[in-house]
This record gives sequence, C-alpha cells and structure tokens, in this order.
Amino acid sequence: MRGSSSELLLEASCSQCQSDYDRGHQGRGSGGEHDFHERELRRRKLLELGFGASRRRPPRRTCRQRFNFYATSALAFVATSGGAALLFLVPLYVDPAISTLAADFSPEPVICTTSRREDLAGLFNCTWSSCREGCTSDVYSCTHIYVTYTPWSNVSMKNDTGGRNITANTTADFSTVTAVSSPGDVEAVLLVNIKGCGYPPVVDCKNFTRELGYEGAKFPCHYSRVNGSIVLANYNREAQVATIMHFFAAPFVVTLATSVALCVMHCDCRCTPPPRHPPRGMRRSRGNDLR
Repeated sequence: MRGSSSELLLEASCSQCQSDYDRGHQGRGSGGEHDFHERELRRRKLLELGFGASRRRPPRRTCRQRFNFYATSALAFVATSGGAALLFLVPLYVDPAISTLAADFSPEPVICTTSRREDLAGLFNCTWSSCREGCTSDVYSCTHIYVTYTPWSNVSMKNDTGGRNITANTTADFSTVTAVSSPGDVEAVLLVNIKGCGYPPVVDCKNFTRELGYEGAKFPCHYSRVNGSIVLANYNREAQVATIMHFFAAPFVVTLATSVALCVMHCDCRCTPPPRHPPRGMRRSRGNDLR
C-alpha cells in the first residue's frame, strides 16, 4: 500500500517537474530555476521513502527473543500433546484400572467351576458380555459364562497365612484350596476384565472362551469383595496401580507443568495486583497540604 501510493506521488511529481522544467527554461530570470531544484530534491526524497523502505532488512531478533519463541513453541506443543493423550488414555486404560481397584477383588485366588455358557444374539440380550473385542461399538452377539466358586472365610484366611502364596498366574492345587475354603458355593459371571471388553493383543476372546467357556472347566479366579457376582480370571493390583501412574499421572503432571511455564512466561500470574503509585504531582500537592 505504501509503495503504490509512493509511485502515484512520484508520477505526479515527475509530470509536474517536467512542466516546471519547461517553464523554467522559458523564464529563468524570474526564479524558476530555484523552484526546479526544490522540486528535484523533493522527488529524490520521495524515491528514498518509496523504494528504500521496501528494501530494508527486518531487525534481527536478540538471543532472548529467539529463546522465548522456541521455548514457547516447544512448551505449547508438549502441553497440547499431553492434553490430547489424556483424552484417549483416560477412557481406555485409566477408567478400567480405577474401576478394578474400586471393586476390591480378592488378592488370593479361589477355584471357579464353569456351570454354564450362553451364546446370545440381539441388542437387548447383549447388555453385557464375558468377553468382547472393542468397547465402543454396539454388541449384537455375545457370550455369557457363569461360574460357581466358594469364597474365603476369615478362619480359612488365617489358616492359609502360613501356607503357600497362590497367585492368579500359577496353577493352584484344587484339593488344598477346597480344604481351606468355607462351605457354600456362589454363582457369578466371569469377565475378562472389569469392563468385559478390550483390544487385541491384550484381550483375545477366542482363546478366552475356548479355555474357560466349556462346562466343568476349573481354574483359579478372583472374586469381588464389593460385588460377589463378578469374577475375574486374572487380577494383579500392582499392575493396575502402574497403569494409573503411567497413563494418567505422568501426562497430567507434564501438561500441568508446561501450562504453568507458559503462564509464567506470558501472563501476569500474581494473585494480588501491583500497588498503584499516584502521580508525582499529586504527591507534591499532598505534601504541601500537610505542611
């Protein structure tokens, strides 16, 4: 915009200078030569303003300005990536881990026996499933696996403290477990995890139903002490805590730290506003009034 306006001024000034030059030749004795020199100087100034400004190089940024620019870009990228990661990790990993810990499953496994299996179809019949791959799509075919188990009693837990430490991944001795368990079987539903769904390769529903879904199958399982009608084949409390720490605590801390750093760099994050100093004239007038 500036260059175009300068060119228009130059064209007008050049045409005017040419006419003045012709008139200057005709009337040199009347001071036309002096006016011609003034217009020539004015034309040169316009040339310098119009074309010299566009050729000037932009001012070089200092090292501090460059550091602030690159630091702001890096922190903004990390904060955005951490927030986006939380949006995906919380529903997929953190929420199931928190629900598993809230269910308070028994750390010591008991023996579960598959009592029956139902293969159903239909949206209304498949409100839940023992195992399905994918947790967001609607289910039109599902498998319900029911098991029976004998929960631990307080006496049996005390007697078992000096014995073996049976975990979910080891094969338990069926006769020993049955001897220390209290009488009375409880029927429950078998789930691959607390949500009953997951994604390969962690969740393989084909192998899960083939190994545990036939009637009469016996395997170690963990029952929920909050809701006894839920049973898991595998349970590890330390793994659930590690999932929460890795997939929630770490991204949250990184996002919070980068956001605070951006706030400190570009915003006035002080809780109290700075004190307002009155003008110097008002100070002097107040001092004179006190005198």
